[in-house]
Formats: sequence, C-alpha cells, structure tokens
Amino acid sequence: MGFRLDGKTAVVTGGAMGIGEATARVLAELGARVAVLDRDVQHGQKTVAEFVSAGLDAKFYVCDVSDRAQVEAAFAAAEKDYGPVKLLVSNAGMQRYGNLLTQTDAEWEETLRIHVNGCFYASQTAAKSMKQTGGGNIVVVGSVQSLTAVSNSLAYVTAKHALLGLVRSIALDCAPFNIRANCVLPGAILTPALRWSASLSPDPEKVLETCGRMHALRRLGQPEEVARAVAFLLSDWASFITGAGLLVDGGMLVPTGGMGFAEGGTGAEV
Repeated sequence: MGFRLDGKTAVVTGGAMGIGEATARVLAELGARVAVLDRDVQHGQKTVAEFVSAGLDAKFYVCDVSDRAQVEAAFAAAEKDYGPVKLLVSNAGMQRYGNLLTQTDAEWEETLRIHVNGCFYASQTAAKSMKQTGGGNIVVVGSVQSLTAVSNSLAYVTAKHALLGLVRSIALDCAPFNIRANCVLPGAILTPALRWSASLSPDPEKVLETCGRMHALRRLGQPEEVARAVAFLLSDWASFITGAGLLVDGGMLVPTGGMGFAEGGTGAEV
C-alpha cells in the first residue's frame, strides 16, 4: 500500500542536483506536476529533460531564491503552467566554510540569503497561494546541523538552525489555513555538494569514508532516502504532523559522544 500525489503542483527549490533533484523525481513519480527551480540553468535543464524523457511531468524555471522578485516570477510561471501550488520543498542551499574569526561578511550574507531569505520568500509566496486554495504542505530541507554544530561552518550552522525555527513559526501561523510545515534533517548524504566538500581535502575518499562512519548505519545516505521522507511529509499520510524536525540521519545523532566514542569500546559490544 502506498500513497500518491496525483495532480498536485509541487515546487522544488534547488532542484537541479542532489537532494533537490532526487526529491523532484520522487514527487513526479508519485504523480505530482513538478516545477524545478534553480539558478543553475545547465543542470536544471538537464535534470528536467531526463524527467520528461522518463515520462514524468516537470518543467524548469531559472530562479535565484535569494531574490524575492525571481521567486515570485518563478511561482507565477509555474502556476500559469500547472495551476495553484499545493506542495513546496524548500531545498536550495550552499556551503561557505569559515569560523567566527575567518568568516567574511560576503560569505555570511550569501549563506543566510540563500538558506533563510530564500526559504522565507518561497514559503511566503507558496503560503499565500495555498491559503486561497484550501491549504497545502511545505517541507524545508534542514540538516543535523539544525540541531548540532561542526567547526568551521559558522554561517551554515547558523542558517540551518534558523530554518528549523522558521518551520516551527510557519506551522503555527499557517495551521488555521490548513497549511502544514515540517523540516527534514539529513545526515551526510552522498551528493555533489558533499563530494565538493570532500574534494577540499588531500584525500577525498577518506573524508567520505569517515563521513559514512559517523552514522550508526555506518554508511552515507543516498539522496533518494531523504526524498522519500520529504514525500511522506508532503502526503496525506502525514496529515497530523506539523512543526516537526524529522531526522534522516542514519542514527548519526543517537550515540552519546558520537560514533567515534561508541566504537571505542564503550557500552555493549555489537
């Protein structure tokens, strides 16, 4: 027994690659009409062309989510093509490394504009439409770093924490209009973004191996595994869930002291 999203218009920001691409594909496979928004025209067009060749209903709209005018224009175009937006996945994001002493103003502002401002613009635009049509569902892609922190990621950690607070506020403010809002919190997922981060090290494969060992399941997550969690939260199967932060982290945050501590021989041997 499964669930479907037939006939519903879905917008996925940052949908050209990684978790966004996988989510757009899963939603389209479940019957949604998917608007893929991204500022990366080359990858966005390629992704949608692959969807269409597979018989899925999707269109690409170029959009930098940090620009409110572009967000509103992209939503207007999608609604003209597909009808009122009922589902939003706010996924667009990026990483700029730096700590309190090294993070530049430009890096700080760019990171927060794309993650936080972009989510606010997309969610507000979607919610205004959803309110007029009886409701809808919003899912924001946060991170385990919405709850925790890693070093040298000041702006990213701050942005991801802010997204969880934004989701909870949306859930409260929009509940009277039958609009649910939830956040997925992925662990380390094997995406182009993670591979880029690993490439900054002299031994990228060792970095990826180490990232995999951070999880109780002792492997990296796949974009499709996050996409399925997003689809569930968007579906009627999650009709009594709002304001939640759903960990999709392979058990990364379960062990006290982290997996390195757990593997050091503490507690019962596995």
